Amino acid sequence: MTYYLENDQCRVAVHSYGAELNSFIRKDLPGLGELEYLWQADPAVWARHAPVLFPIVGRLADDTYQHQGRAYQLPQHGIARDQEFALRSQDARELVFELYANAETRAWYPFEFELTITYRLRGTELTVQWDVRNPAPDQELLFSIGAHPAFRCPLLPDEQFEDYSFHFAHPVTVARYGLQGGLLTGATEPLLEAQTELPLTYELFAQDALVLKHFDFTHLTLRSARSGRAVRMRFDGFPYLGLWTKGPGAPFVCIEPWQGIAGSLNGPAELADKEGILTLAPGGHYAAHYSIEVQ
Repeated sequence: MTYYLENDQCRVAVHSYGAELNSFIRKDLPGLGELEYLWQADPAVWARHAPVLFPIVGRLADDTYQHQGRAYQLPQHGIARDQEFALRSQDARELVFELYANAETRAWYPFEFELTITYRLRGTELTVQWDVRNPAPDQELLFSIGAHPAFRCPLLPDEQFEDYSFHFAHPVTVARYGLQGGLLTGATEPLLEAQTELPLTYELFAQDALVLKHFDFTHLTLRSARSGRAVRMRFDGFPYLGLWTKGPGAPFVCIEPWQGIAGSLNGPAELADKEGILTLAPGGHYAAHYSIEVQ
């Protein structure tokens, strides 16, 4: 079922399946009327809008991990994105969804958990908050969580993908971490050297997503050089970031703040030893949030 948040400037739609953001429309742009900023999940290209990645981010080697002497299968980006969430509360500015461990999730992931996802709309900014709780009395909860929103690029009919750039608030020096088959290779390659702008080309993504670590910026703006239309994402406290598009001609780009990262070609297979895994003690609570502003 789809639920909505709306004010004078924007309208947001979130579906209970995956608690996934489905639409983010700016309603008040002069000469444009309503403008959809979110990718609309064309199945011929990529059939998702903005999936929530839980309890892993990325892929595991052979889609397999070990825990307490047993092997488990877990698909890329985990299982929350394909679960029906319950709507806990709704008002004019906020939607709150919940997912609890169940028989289906335990077959993939033998942990008790409570995942709450809250969407708050204020003006032209949407804040997405994750709350993870460990209800188990005697077992730690091992998990990662990440965002995967896809934005239409280009936004307007007379624009091209190459009209857009990522903009930073200060000069950035950062490397990309290599992927092979969705797994980290251990190789790195310089991406930016004291630059404030990264122009978009499909060639940038020829070797899969741009995976960043150890960066010193907390927000990123995707902006058109022709129209000036933009999306600004803020992700304070996130250790990893992914930037991705499906391939040549795909009219979208993803900005993905992650609390976790893909597995590596050489393991480890033990979930507790995987890079980016967070640990919650029995009764523990974890919270993180990011925001999207449409300009």
